[in-house]
Amino acid sequence: MLTESQQKQKQLYETDYHLWVLETVKQLQNQNLDSLDWENLIEEVLDLSKREKRKLQSLLKRLLEHLLKLKYWDNEIQTNQRHWRGEIANFRQQIKYQLEDSPSLKSYLMEIFLQSYQDARIIASEKSGLPLSTFPVEPIAPLDQVLDENWLP
Repeated sequence: MLTESQQKQKQLYETDYHLWVLETVKQLQNQNLDSLDWENLIEEVLDLSKREKRKLQSLLKRLLEHLLKLKYWDNEIQTNQRHWRGEIANFRQQIKYQLEDSPSLKSYLMEIFLQSYQDARIIASEKSGLPLSTFPVEPIAPLDQVLDENWLP
């Protein structure tokens, strides 16, 4: 059975998420555990992990997309090479920082590598106007090489 305070917190979650977060933090700081909206708090904490995974997947996909454009989009290489290299460095750094904060995500990165590469092929094809068959089905390099700041295709 929910206490009156827990019910208020649940209602607040539905009507003003930002205020719910602030109130929840206050209750945690004061160790007022009986007033917490545990159901939504647990859901939110789990969602933090999902967001980190989605962010990592997005970074990897963007990195692969730019590596593919650098390697295969010949008629734009003179105009865009510096931009693509800058983006490649940026995405590698962001992935590195995220893995430093959460080393356990390294295994997730390996798990999503092949799908992220396939997604990047499609995006690179759409953005370049080149046929999808221009970009190899198999990854252009293993994951460790893709993440290596000294490697370019």
